Amino acid sequence: MLSLADVTVARGGLPVLEGVSFDVGAGQALVLRGPNGIGKTTLLRAIAGLQPVLAGTIAHDEDAVAYGAHSDGLKAQLSVRENLQFWADVYGGGDVEQALHDMNMADLQSRPAAQLSAGQKRRLGLARLLVTGRPIWVLDEPTVSLDKFSVNLFADRVRTHLASGGAAVLATHIDLGLSEARELDLAPFKAVPPTEEAFDEAFL
Repeated sequence: MLSLADVTVARGGLPVLEGVSFDVGAGQALVLRGPNGIGKTTLLRAIAGLQPVLAGTIAHDEDAVAYGAHSDGLKAQLSVRENLQFWADVYGGGDVEQALHDMNMADLQSRPAAQLSAGQKRRLGLARLLVTGRPIWVLDEPTVSLDKFSVNLFADRVRTHLASGGAAVLATHIDLGLSEARELDLAPFKAVPPTEEAFDEAFL
C-alpha cells in the first residue's frame, strides 16, 4: 500500500534524512523511532504529499493517505459533531455516529470544539481519521495530551483499522501496545551535514 525507495527529505533546505526505504502493506503498521529533530515529522509530511522529497520515490494510491499532524485540524466555532460531519463531507462521507462512539465523544457531540480540553480535542482530531475512509493513516505523535484510557482507546481503533485491511505509519515516543507493529529506527538514516567547504562552494 505504501512504498519508500531511497528517500531523502530536507528541512529548511538542508537534508535531514537520506536513503530511507520501507514498505507497508495492508494490515501492517510501522512505528518510526528517533530523537527529537531527526526528521520524523518531515518524513511524514513527505509521505502525506505536503512537501517534496529531494531524492527517491514515495508510492501509494492517489488519495489513499489521511494525515494526523500535531494540529488537530478542528474548527473552534463548530461543535464536535459538526467538525466530524465537515470532514466526512470533505472526504466523501464517513460514519459520524460510529466515530463519535469509537472515540468516546458521543456525550460531547454538541459542545463547541473551542470548549474542549486538550485531550478531548486530540480525541476529536483522531476521530476525524475514522470518517475519512482512507486506508493509510500517517500519524505524528497521535497520543499527545491523551490519558492512559484514551491511548488504549486509540490503539484499539488502530487495530480495527489494520484488521479491516488498512495500514498505518506512526511517529511516537510511547508504547501503544501494538505488538503487531514493526519499528524503524531513523538514526541510521540521519543525513550527514555539509562541511563548511561544501557550504561555501554552494554560494560561489
